[in-house]
Amino acid sequence: MLAYPAVQLLDVTGPLQVFATANEQIVQAGGTAPYALRVVANDRSRVQASSGLEIATEPLPRSTSALDTLVVAGGPGVDLAVADPVLLAWLRRRVKKARRVASVCTGAFLLGASGTLDGRRAVTHWSYCSELARRFPAVRVEADPIFVRDGAVWTSAGVTSGIDLALALVEEDLGRATALAVARYLVVFLKRPGGQAQFSEALSLQSAEDEFGALHDWIGRHLSGELSLSRMARQAGMSERSFSRHYARATGQTPARAVERLRVEAARRMLSETRLPVKSVSRRCGFGSEETMRRSFLRVLAATPQDYRSRFGS
Repeated sequence: MLAYPAVQLLDVTGPLQVFATANEQIVQAGGTAPYALRVVANDRSRVQASSGLEIATEPLPRSTSALDTLVVAGGPGVDLAVADPVLLAWLRRRVKKARRVASVCTGAFLLGASGTLDGRRAVTHWSYCSELARRFPAVRVEADPIFVRDGAVWTSAGVTSGIDLALALVEEDLGRATALAVARYLVVFLKRPGGQAQFSEALSLQSAEDEFGALHDWIGRHLSGELSLSRMARQAGMSERSFSRHYARATGQTPARAVERLRVEAARRMLSETRLPVKSVSRRCGFGSEETMRRSFLRVLAATPQDYRSRFGS
């Protein structure tokens, strides 16, 4: 685990606890601990996390030493870490030696600066996805997933999603039974699927509250009805062309995409909190048909409504 000054504490301790608990589970079953855990930093014996708590660290290992998994934590200090030429040179060398590489939250910026993410799909904290895409145009940034795997490179979304990623790594290494035992012990879900949106769509639209807050409230009350561009434009008191332009500027997405995602979010809640048939959910949320809702779920969440309910239904 790579750390640095002003690292996010949970980015380090969350994944590490998953691996440590996996060790405990295996040892209790009479086996040998599968993971040797090390927190390393550039020329430091201790690193102060952004929360103020200090973490004991080891020096950066030599490039020739054995390495299985390299995890890069995120945090407010990531920009200074990216500007550290020694750290970046070490990271480039070590990435080539590792069986797999992962980042937690904004740790993706370090992987991006090292060239590790070029040509790959990746994710970071939802509030930094646009910045990651701007800084590293060769990276295919995806804003929705909890984590993304592209070959031997894994990236995760914000903070606690590092736990989801670590559980997926444990499952890959030691099997589902061990990963499930770890999740149960830590009292977390074994799997929030990689396609589950990492934040509320309503929350993402709050940046446009001053201009379109009233419209969003109205959309939320009329999801089951017709929400065509012309109807929304009339509700906003604009021409269709002007509405489309202003809305995209304010929210970063088209009105149609926003409606689809709000409908998916409403359907997610119904699927997880009620026993309504999928057909009824699709009608109440304005999809019109099960097939239309299924296509939207696959597009937004990379999961079908049935899969989503099986994982999250009450």
